[in-house]
Amino acid sequence: MIGDAAQADIAILAISAPKGEFETGFECGNQTREHAILVKTAGVRYLVVLINKKDDPNINWNQAIYEDIKDKVSSVFKKCGFKPGEDTVFMPCGGMNGALLKEHPGDKILPWYKGPTFIEYLDSLSSFNRRSIDGPLRMPIVERYKEMGVIVMGNN
Repeated sequence: MIGDAAQADIAILAISAPKGEFETGFECGNQTREHAILVKTAGVRYLVVLINKKDDPNINWNQAIYEDIKDKVSSVFKKCGFKPGEDTVFMPCGGMNGALLKEHPGDKILPWYKGPTFIEYLDSLSSFNRRSIDGPLRMPIVERYKEMGVIVMGNN
C-alpha cells in the first residue's frame, strides 16, 4: 500500500456503515486513522470517503447514520491533516448494487443526497500535472540494503 499511495493523487476509503463494522476500523489498532496518515504523508491530494452498505436493510439509506459516521471520521481526518470540504469528500453508496457509484438511485430511495455520484466526482476533478520538474522528487522505496552500504531501490 505504501508504494501505491506514494504514486497516487486520490485515495478512496470505503467505510462500512452497519453498526459494529464501522467501529472496527477505529478499534483494534485504529487502522482507519493509520491509512489516513499514510496517504497524507505520501502526498495524496484528495480523499474520497465512500460510506458503503447504505443499501443494507438495517441501514436503509438512513441519513442520521451517514451524518454520524461522517462527523466521527471527519475529526480523525482533520488530525491527519486533511480538510473535509476542501480536499476530502464524503459520499454514501451501496456497493452491492452500485448505487451512487455510477448512477443515483433516485429521490424515492435517497431524497436527502444531492451531491455527485462517485464517477461524476472523479470526472469533475481537474487533471493533475504529474510531469512537473519544479516539484520535489518522490520515489517509493521498495527495498533497502544495509549490508552493502546504503543502497536504496525503488520504482517510479
